[in-house]
Amino acid sequence: MIGKGKAISHTKVSIKYGWNQEKEAEVVYRQHLAGENPAEITEEFRFVQDMNHNCQKNTLAFVLSPTIEDGKSLKSKDLKEICERFSKEMKLGERQAIAFVHRDKDHTHVHLYVNRIDFKGVAFNDSFIGKKSQLAAEKVAEQMKLTTVKMRQMEQEFNLRDIRSEIKRRHDLTMKQFHPKTFKDYIEAMRVNKVVVIPSINKADRLQGFRFHFDGYDLKGSAIHRSMSIGNIGKEMAATMGVKAFVRNNSHFNMGDKVVRLSTNVVMNVLKQAIKREITRGFGY
Repeated sequence: MIGKGKAISHTKVSIKYGWNQEKEAEVVYRQHLAGENPAEITEEFRFVQDMNHNCQKNTLAFVLSPTIEDGKSLKSKDLKEICERFSKEMKLGERQAIAFVHRDKDHTHVHLYVNRIDFKGVAFNDSFIGKKSQLAAEKVAEQMKLTTVKMRQMEQEFNLRDIRSEIKRRHDLTMKQFHPKTFKDYIEAMRVNKVVVIPSINKADRLQGFRFHFDGYDLKGSAIHRSMSIGNIGKEMAATMGVKAFVRNNSHFNMGDKVVRLSTNVVMNVLKQAIKREITRGFGY
């Protein structure tokens, strides 16, 4: 579960958004409030806020977002419990508060509004409120056996390792199967192997890198494996077909409605590698 928080001054506008019926809004939590619409709730907030004229951003706005999977099973009573536990972790104490759930999208989330001014006229300290909100949400998720951000990050990292390995496997298969002579050939061959290669083209229409899209993931070549940077792919092509042929075939080519050229860095990297290889051969290593 993710928690976000900040102090705001536009109380009525925010509560009106939270109570938006087009988003299938439902009140899941309220404390020390009797109002039945945004205007009435705002007026009740203002009555207490008038005890402290120094605080301008006098309402605390939080968004609590369980994961999509957790959100599907959470009932209104569960969301109320989340708000209660979150308020306790944030040490908000006895304050006016109201929370709405939005279920208009797959991602169920709660908007919680709390009066920053307590019944003694004291303003809640909002220092590092964003960080504190996330830590409080983490603790509530642990208490209620929900997925925490750390758990989701670990899961994504585990999946990402598999994705990197699979894209690298398909890259190796492409180079072995098709022996592409141009980057355009490489892009088409990778598409046959179900990986979409997206060229990175700068304002000068120079090809300077690739992104790889596979199974919902979008990664730079160098983030997958060092051999999959555009320079190293070029070196691999040049090693099998020769530098002259590589430069001739890839000096410029059509990509969509524009003519694209190789960036100078890519050409220089390939030439350096070729020179290094020739020197190694010359010394008999």
